[in-house]
Amino acid sequence: MSKAKAKEKAERRRATFSLEAPHAKEVAVSGDFNRWNVKTHPMKRDEAGVWKKMLMLSPGRYEYKFLVDGRWRNDPKNDQMCPNCFGTHNNVLIIS
Repeated sequence: MSKAKAKEKAERRRATFSLEAPHAKEVAVSGDFNRWNVKTHPMKRDEAGVWKKMLMLSPGRYEYKFLVDGRWRNDPKNDQMCPNCFGTHNNVLIIS
């Protein structure tokens, strides 16, 4: 492993995504951290109906959304947003 790769891995921070959606059958978190691949980070539902996923992300600015049963949803717990090319908004997460 190169020194740059080792440093990047050492600097990663834990980011926990969560969404309350007790009646949903499938939820995934997708964003520029996974090239918007909806299959990369499926979330798991707990007994209270809250879907969660923990990721290790390098410091930076990330845009993301949740895919809930095939429909895009914003994170209601994060009011940091920016417009996207589809005329809607993505949530923004800053990892420092």
